[in-house]
Amino acid sequence: MRSKPARSARERGFTLIEIMVVIVILGVLAALVVPKVMSRPDEARVVAAQQDINAIMSALKLYRLDNTRYPDTTQGLRALVSQPEGVESWKPGGYLERLPNDPWGNAYQYAKLSADHVRIWSKGPDGGESDAKSNDDISSDRP
Repeated sequence: MRSKPARSARERGFTLIEIMVVIVILGVLAALVVPKVMSRPDEARVVAAQQDINAIMSALKLYRLDNTRYPDTTQGLRALVSQPEGVESWKPGGYLERLPNDPWGNAYQYAKLSADHVRIWSKGPDGGESDAKSNDDISSDRP
């Protein structure tokens, strides 16, 4: 019978202390990286809302070119999807296929502030009007 050759010190596995050091290093790295990665979905939702608002603003500008005015606040954004009463030059098929909801599932808000200025906004993640402290609304008025 042949006996197995004795293992040299170089062929041994990792010691418990070496494994513990690696686990501690991985834990420290995870503690630094995870918070940065976890905030990305919120940033992506804000960017998506800004893109939706830009698309709605483009549709509103086309509406204004055809009708010489923006929809009234009472007509709202629905005027981009279905023809409001009394509007003659409405584009067949509408200006938007459908009205999107913001990334948090709420409807975008619309207000006609003057003949030349409208505002579109999302109420943000909390779904309510912002106060001076939270200020989380995403609006066509600011980037």
